[in-house]
Amino acid sequence: MARIADTASYQHVFIRPRLPARLMQPLGPRTPSVVHRLALALTWLAIASGAIVFSEPAPTDVLTVGMIVLLPVVGLTAFRPPTLVLAAVLLSICGLGFIAALNATELGRPAMHMAISLYLSLAAVVIAGFVARQPIKHTRLIFRAHLAGALLAALAALIGYFDLLPGTKELFTKFDRASGPFKDPNVFGPFLVPAILYALHVWLNRPLLKGLPAAVALLLLSLAALLSFSRGAWAGTAIAVAIYLYVNFVTTRRALDRIRILTATLAVAIGGTGLLLVALQSDAVSHLLSQRASLAQSYDVGHEGRFGGQIKAFDVITEAPFGIGALEFPERFHHEDVHNVYLNVFLNSGWLGGLMFIGLAVVTLALGLSRSLQRTPYQGYLLIAYAALAATLLQGVLIDIDHWRHFHVLLGIVWALMLAPPARVTRSDRIVTDRRPKLLQPVILLPPSRRQPRILGPAAPLIELRSNPTRPLGPMRRPARLLGPFEPRRAPRIRRIASSVPPSIPRLRLDNLPP
Repeated sequence: MARIADTASYQHVFIRPRLPARLMQPLGPRTPSVVHRLALALTWLAIASGAIVFSEPAPTDVLTVGMIVLLPVVGLTAFRPPTLVLAAVLLSICGLGFIAALNATELGRPAMHMAISLYLSLAAVVIAGFVARQPIKHTRLIFRAHLAGALLAALAALIGYFDLLPGTKELFTKFDRASGPFKDPNVFGPFLVPAILYALHVWLNRPLLKGLPAAVALLLLSLAALLSFSRGAWAGTAIAVAIYLYVNFVTTRRALDRIRILTATLAVAIGGTGLLLVALQSDAVSHLLSQRASLAQSYDVGHEGRFGGQIKAFDVITEAPFGIGALEFPERFHHEDVHNVYLNVFLNSGWLGGLMFIGLAVVTLALGLSRSLQRTPYQGYLLIAYAALAATLLQGVLIDIDHWRHFHVLLGIVWALMLAPPARVTRSDRIVTDRRPKLLQPVILLPPSRRQPRILGPAAPLIELRSNPTRPLGPMRRPARLLGPFEPRRAPRIRRIASSVPPSIPRLRLDNLPP
């Protein structure tokens, strides 16, 4: 049934269209197994439950440990070289932290602190591998789960702050600030930033009516972040939204998209001003807002303040090249933590660990911005994660972020997407209308080289794949899946891959390939 003709550049596999009925049955898409579905559900729950942290260990920690174990086992991760580099850096910092714990007055607390750091580092690496496996699908799952958890936390915070239900004010507020199901308002506020960006992204990329739910979610999340009275959350939200809108504006190629971005910027500014004016109608909110809006609080200045503690930490670092051990600084040198993640890593893991963490932050910011400026199918998701991560890393100058769960989730997403292989449609990936005799339709041309070609669709009767095109072949269509070079021994693999082609793309009639 099939005729194979070798040429110097590629192989032609001519499959006649008129085959026996039993050979013309379409191949159905591969259905995910029950185990894969359960693993995806576990991942969704682990991310969404990150919004409930009344105490530690929290429910999300148990689910995340299960995710760390299960995802690699069921094959939902792809540990490519960039993921291994991230793993090497994070695990080295943790290893140096365990060594530095030997210098502490008491080994138990520093070792436990670094064990938590190790667990969060493994979570970041597994999430990076999970995203690298299917960048768009898996990143969307993570952001939707985070949005669901953030909306739950924001609603709880608003109910508690306005005392809409009896007993909720004491449960969901701390120091007259909205905290939701978190122990600290300064962690609750920054937790909402990635969800705010994702809601903004959905609102910008959907039609007006379909984007209304995202606009409502954006309003609720912004109000909750405002009432957290966290200066880090306010600054982080402003920085992240500015990065997202600016990069979106300079990379889009359509004037209509630029108009939508400018309109969204104006709407966000008007909405933020409106929220602020409404909040100022309350005397308690107005007083706390004016107090928290100051750049330096009373506990920040002075020898015993936050900045004074950071100066002490710098002096300690210069005298302890191998670190003093985690949690030792507030025990021996100052009455509170250093409130600077970069100084904290130097104290916990020594000079080498601190330099590795700073290098990781610089490389992530530089490469992430470079890749965010490129037009890729997952550019929007990378931009959301990058903007939120950049704002979080900047917050690290004034607060310890090394044990924030959402920080490690964002780190894994950015590293998986910013160094993922480009998935662009090139000039060689073109489809033309088949003008050959019906006898030769359809035609599949598979290059014999090692690089994997693309099978394109969905509607053209002729699919042509060439390694080295010398001329454009016609209008560009969306790509479908990848197949390797045709060889008789690869026929089962080609059948297996073709069976997973989505239903929207016509099935390939490959039943007459050699066994």
